[in-house]
Amino acid sequence: MSYREELAEVLPLLGHRNWILVVDKAYPLQSSEGIQYINSGEDLIPALKNVLGLLSEASHVKPIVYLDKELSCMDDTLSPGCDQLKAELAQLTQGWDVHQILHDEVFAKLDAASKLFNVVVIKTESLIPYTSVFIELDCGYWSSDREQALRSKLASL
Repeated sequence: MSYREELAEVLPLLGHRNWILVVDKAYPLQSSEGIQYINSGEDLIPALKNVLGLLSEASHVKPIVYLDKELSCMDDTLSPGCDQLKAELAQLTQGWDVHQILHDEVFAKLDAASKLFNVVVIKTESLIPYTSVFIELDCGYWSSDREQALRSKLASL
């Protein structure tokens, strides 16, 4: 079974607070029980296109994308091929909810999330550091504005 088929099979089971990561080759194998690893055998950009494509078709979830803040300071002088990959990442994530946070902060978020919620890690062949893409899934049919309105109603009871 290809990684695309594996992800398509698990995606209907994922929801709010689950994560999907599309990571570089050196991303560590973590020991948390709730983390599933899938080796794509592809470069990062094609794998990310596939993941975002599946997410755009899913009605039940919407992605919140996190990129390493360190990537904003990376360039071809530090890691050849980085400039092109950054440009492709920017184009591919245009229109999505994208945040940049420090690499260690992402790991703290994942550590907390993986204790209660599943994380799917798609490993790629990318050899450029700080290019991993961390996708937190949010509810696709409910907004934060509506949640806030609901909480206000509950508070008035």
